[in-house]
Amino acid sequence: MIRQIQTGIAVLAVAFIASGCVSTGTFDKMQAEKNEEIKALQQQKTDLEKQKTDLEQQKADLEQQNADTRQQVGTLEQEKAAMLSASQQRQQQYDALVKDLSSEVQKGQLQVKQYQNMLSVDLAEQIFFDSGKATLKPGGKDVLKKVGDALKGYENKIIRVVGHTDNVPVAKSLQGTFPTNWELSVARATNVVRYLQEVGVPPERMVASGRGEYDPVATNDTPEGRQKNRRIEIMLIDQNLANEMQTSTK
Repeated sequence: MIRQIQTGIAVLAVAFIASGCVSTGTFDKMQAEKNEEIKALQQQKTDLEKQKTDLEQQKADLEQQNADTRQQVGTLEQEKAAMLSASQQRQQQYDALVKDLSSEVQKGQLQVKQYQNMLSVDLAEQIFFDSGKATLKPGGKDVLKKVGDALKGYENKIIRVVGHTDNVPVAKSLQGTFPTNWELSVARATNVVRYLQEVGVPPERMVASGRGEYDPVATNDTPEGRQKNRRIEIMLIDQNLANEMQTSTK
């Protein structure tokens, strides 16, 4: 288009000069005006080319964003499916554990609780130990054997056994063996772990610890509350969660 205008100017110039219709000053003015038009058109062309380049870049950016969004949606859908599957698996594990231990639950010998990434079996202390003692009673072993049989199937779980007491100090006659409730709670948890190993639970999956009187679930101001606090807690923790907990403590 610009070339056509330039050609037109040349033709008009020759025609006007030949015919003597315009003066040299008028021609120069016309030529300057046409040059300005050419310059403006050239600028418009440059601007349009830049706009085209910008739009092409915007298009490429949007296509990349769409691809990234589709990938994110796909990842979120996979995570959602994995979470749903894990939730269903936890529920199935909880239901199976309750079913396996239903008679003990009904007798009040233990409770089964479900958490987000954990299952917990709370054992009533009086069934397993005499007051101030850490030796397992025969009746407690019978119940604990059934618990052990139920735990064997959870190969993806770490089994944490925790001993708990009330806040009543250990009798002076027993303080030579257990100076405080700390030692008593640890000894009880350790003996439970040793017995679970005897009935076939892999020892590398188990951890024994004691909290003494410092993690109560009820008040220690009443006999009923103290009885609830005297317990053995068996927690089934997902392997991945256990690894994260171990890493965070390093």
